Amino acid sequence: MIREQETGAVRRLSQKEAGAYFTPDVVASSLLRWAVRNESDRLLDPSCGDGRFIAGHRNSVGIEQDLDTIGTAMARAPWALIHEGDFFAWAAETVERFECAAGNPPFIRYQSFKGDIRARALDLCSRLGADFSGLASSWAPFLVATAGLLKPGGRMAFVVPAEIGHAPYAAPLLEFLVGHFSTVHVVAVREKVFPDLSEDCWFLFTDGYGGRTSEIRFSVLNRFSPAMRPPQLSIRVSVPEWRNLWKRRLRPFLIPEDSRELYRQVVQQADTQRFGELANIGIGYVSGANDFFHLRPSEVDRWKIPNKFLHPTVRNGRSLTASRLTDAMVEKWRRDDEPIYLLRLPKLKELPSAVSRYLDTEEGRTARKAYKCRVRDPWYSVPDVQVPDFFLSYMSGIRPSLTRNDANCTATNSVHIVRIKPDAPAKSNLSSWTSDFVQLSCEIEGHPLGGGMLKLEPREATEIVLPSRTTLKQLDARQVEGAIDTLRRWRHYASAA
Repeated sequence: MIREQETGAVRRLSQKEAGAYFTPDVVASSLLRWAVRNESDRLLDPSCGDGRFIAGHRNSVGIEQDLDTIGTAMARAPWALIHEGDFFAWAAETVERFECAAGNPPFIRYQSFKGDIRARALDLCSRLGADFSGLASSWAPFLVATAGLLKPGGRMAFVVPAEIGHAPYAAPLLEFLVGHFSTVHVVAVREKVFPDLSEDCWFLFTDGYGGRTSEIRFSVLNRFSPAMRPPQLSIRVSVPEWRNLWKRRLRPFLIPEDSRELYRQVVQQADTQRFGELANIGIGYVSGANDFFHLRPSEVDRWKIPNKFLHPTVRNGRSLTASRLTDAMVEKWRRDDEPIYLLRLPKLKELPSAVSRYLDTEEGRTARKAYKCRVRDPWYSVPDVQVPDFFLSYMSGIRPSLTRNDANCTATNSVHIVRIKPDAPAKSNLSSWTSDFVQLSCEIEGHPLGGGMLKLEPREATEIVLPSRTTLKQLDARQVEGAIDTLRRWRHYASAA
């Protein structure tokens, strides 16, 4: 749907690549009612797609890159003014200003949101006062750039990914909004707005451009229903609380207030610890060519690879089925002839002939051309191979697993590696990992990934709260279980199971 910017070549992207999931009419009509106050209001849709928003208001301007889609939009809204091209280039030059804006900006992840478009977007946002990291998806800069085109008192109503509730790159957007609008209202919807899309979508309404606010209104809905205005029932989240207590996340406000208060009280206990106080948490090694660098015992025998160049490894989290990884489990992998050995070669100029023969196979010649291999010297020496104290699953269904490494294994980046700090407190709360409260903390500090999965990035894992056993005994188990159930339902774990 959009054009590649790196080479100048034009390629029609898939729906997922382009972030082009068109908005249901019932949603578009409701958001238009939220944004438009008068027939004379000038409406902007920065990524008008097939014209569903601009068709709902006679005084509209749309921007769209895809020529085929523009044809549909023009047929649907012949009265609208539609500009073909990159929205950020247009926004940086236009002198037009608008009373309101509404739409569904493209949700293009940072891996595809690149080149000249990305550079223009981030530069424009920086000039407007919002600095995004290199991991920002496209929709957040779209909203900042759109806000910059509003007249004083202007309004916006947009479909947004649920990532607005937890993604680090969403924080600069919300900081910008609370600093530039009198009202900032996020509407969370549990039932999927786009059933075919793995990501959940919420709604954003802002009013009073040119003002500022000390709170974020947050509404929690099981399903979206057509409405003339944003929901009246909302939680008023103070900006300092959002920033300082919840680390600029709205996801914790999906659970009841008493559950949040319980969590807050546990965090403030003197004997409570964060996981990051006890351990360093990071990703495993990246081989660059897993099938080549991981050998089965039968392949080791066939190529006569010396044992000193081999290290048993955990290839994925599915291998970790218990609280301890033992020598007996690794031995079973060996008997089953699984690819458990990492070819761990030092940076030697001369290698044993058996190793050289393996490196010179057709598979080896292919592997050395892989990006991660060809950019390192020598290509065959896998960096950052570590033997951790524990392994932590970073994607999980019901709960993340923490597995003690009693078998001296290393691990790929399919799991996190955990090393206990030398100066960690002698009295550690790590034994509380299996408690329900810690599972609640994983839900709060982690984030949904789609398909019912929970993901924990290393920085999120460092924030997991580990209460003392004394504190755990004092907690209301039903309250904790209810909060866990709520967050699992919001990531659709129950429906995906």
